[in-house]
Amino acid sequence: MAMEKAAGARPVNRKRKKVCAFCVEKVDKIDYKDAAKLRRYTSERAKILPRRVTGTCAYHQRELTTAIKRARAIALLPYTSD
Repeated sequence: MAMEKAAGARPVNRKRKKVCAFCVEKVDKIDYKDAAKLRRYTSERAKILPRRVTGTCAYHQRELTTAIKRARAIALLPYTSD
């Protein structure tokens, strides 16, 4: 069994599955004008973070990407870092 520890072996470290923050909050639409929230989903180089890092679901990741791109177009978020 994966959960049991064999004699002399290290215990198995199981990571918790990340949960989509937008699904938990029951968000219908991601607002592109909320720059503070969108900034959490970009790296220090202003790149959009992937799903496997942030834990967002596929539906909200697509909306998030669109919102970040819209915010960049109207200069609420940078395209690159300085």
